[in-house]
Amino acid sequence: MRNLALGLLFACLCLGPVSAEQSVNPGINQGYVNPNVTQWRGVFERDGREIWDRREDIILALRLEPGDVVADIGSGTGFIARMMAKEVMPSGRVYAVDIAKNFVDSTVQRARAVGLSNVVGVVNNPRSVNLPDNSIDLAFTSDTYHHFEYPKSTLRSIRRALRPNGEFVVIDFIRIPGISSPWVLGHVRAGEEQVTKEIEAAGFELIERLGFMQTQYYLRFRKRRD
Repeated sequence: MRNLALGLLFACLCLGPVSAEQSVNPGINQGYVNPNVTQWRGVFERDGREIWDRREDIILALRLEPGDVVADIGSGTGFIARMMAKEVMPSGRVYAVDIAKNFVDSTVQRARAVGLSNVVGVVNNPRSVNLPDNSIDLAFTSDTYHHFEYPKSTLRSIRRALRPNGEFVVIDFIRIPGISSPWVLGHVRAGEEQVTKEIEAAGFELIERLGFMQTQYYLRFRKRRD
């Protein structure tokens, strides 16, 4: 019996964790290992990009209040994070979360330069947003959900970071074969329906859907009680 038990233990060690989540899109974030911030500002902060053009409408839709603690997940060059920071002043806080340290450092520096001391930089990893449990009222991500390489793990970390009744807003590209651009169809792995299913399966409920953008959808979820 002892030999059998040792044999089973050895087999388990060789196989590794059976339930480890596999990447849904290996290499999707390779371009953000050491990004040139100036170059990406030209990509993200330009007229014609719908997130940039509708940034004021997005902030209004978030319905932020002074004192809120918010996480901008995949904050990129930080223009949304800075706008959020103004809305939640004086006692609120914005976590600018990104996988690229260059982006995070630049976002914090630019916020300080315009007098916003309530932006806190957080470098996350492919499986977690690296935020403390029960620390935020709202998690927000725009054009970033399709960059979640390990969505189940990342969503678990977002849910843990949200306070009871905390909310999660997702803006991402409409992906419909025959309608969406070839770039979207090749780059974005899932459409709105699949994204909604994944987030609901992670312990959230859909509470709002807004259609004020042409190329992107806006979904608002609430953390379900355990």
